[in-house]
Amino acid sequence: MNALPTIGLLLISNTFMTIAWYGNLKFPDARLPVVIVASWAIAFVEYCFAVPANRLGYAHGLSGGQLKVIQEVITMTIFAGFAILYLKEPLSWRYAGAFACLVGAAGFMFVGKS
Repeated sequence: MNALPTIGLLLISNTFMTIAWYGNLKFPDARLPVVIVASWAIAFVEYCFAVPANRLGYAHGLSGGQLKVIQEVITMTIFAGFAILYLKEPLSWRYAGAFACLVGAAGFMFVGKS
């Protein structure tokens, strides 16, 4: 089973998701209804990649739980870059700890799969 197409689509999807959810933080004076509509428009693009990624992964033998854990690891990785580059937030030990926990979760989901 080749998970690379699923992972590639999830990388794209999560990039759009992160922008949709957190990109507005740089615009605190923007009116909330405008922010919501803009975020939904960006999230639509995210769904256009996430849904095919999950369908493809599931059709090729990944379980729903495995897909979710892959998505969470990708989300944390992309968010860490976004936090540094866009939000100008420093990474702390908490990011490393959270990422380690997600890698552990991935291990539980993939080790010993029958």
